Amino acid sequence: MALDGFADRTLSRTAMKAELLDAETELQLAYAWRDQRCEKSLHRLITAYMRLAISMASKFRRYGAPMNDLIQEASVGLMKAADKFDPDRGVRFSTYAVWWIKASIQDYVMRNWSMVRTGSTSSQKSLFFNMRRVQARLEREAAAEGKVLEGHVMRELIAVEVGVPIHDVEMMEGRLSGSDFSLNATQSTEDEGREWIDALEDDSTQASEHVENSHDNATLRQWLLTALSDLNDRERFIVRERKLRDDPRTLESLGTELGLSKERVRQLEAAAFGKMRKKLEATSNEVHSFFA
Repeated sequence: MALDGFADRTLSRTAMKAELLDAETELQLAYAWRDQRCEKSLHRLITAYMRLAISMASKFRRYGAPMNDLIQEASVGLMKAADKFDPDRGVRFSTYAVWWIKASIQDYVMRNWSMVRTGSTSSQKSLFFNMRRVQARLEREAAAEGKVLEGHVMRELIAVEVGVPIHDVEMMEGRLSGSDFSLNATQSTEDEGREWIDALEDDSTQASEHVENSHDNATLRQWLLTALSDLNDRERFIVRERKLRDDPRTLESLGTELGLSKERVRQLEAAAFGKMRKKLEATSNEVHSFFA
């Protein structure tokens, strides 16, 4: 951590010593990069505004991210701004770069705030970075009037203020209220405390379900063998190749092997299924849908 702080200070001092560009010089550098892809001009432009990137990165330290990482993301935003900047627009590069730097830092903060995705839309991003500020202002205004805002009232006011659905406010409130915890953490301070992962419901097949499934599969297998027993050899062959293989064969390939037309094989298949259905209906009314 000490090394991180040292790197922060070194980079900040270097950035503060960089030249201050006047509008004309800035424009020349932007044209040189856009039209000639002059890397020296790009480097000079980015170096001059690195202090801006560092200044913006420092405003996001309260979200718990390392300053070095914030500066790196700010640098990425600054480089994207330089690559996309159009000097013909008539605006200063610093004005244009602010948006890209801020967007890059915000994306990083939201990606690393929680393992659970915090939000992806522009409204959710606005809510993430403004919710606490808006809430504090609403609380101050209510306190000045001698009022106390209940939870649901506060959420409704925040939703109106930021312009998002109230369920987004409820979701974000839960995200911001705590950090991620390991499922291997114990539920108590005791040495033999159960881990949280042990409290999760087991979604694997239970013993009773396994027995029921085995019984059902055995019954269906017996029904199938009974139905196939009423077919001749050719019909059984067609049914087996068409319906009981992992990779069912086509009517055309069976016709070629049996010396029959594709249509004739289809007719034999339909007739075989008809015989099987009648056999099964006589055995049990519970399997009508099985061969439907």
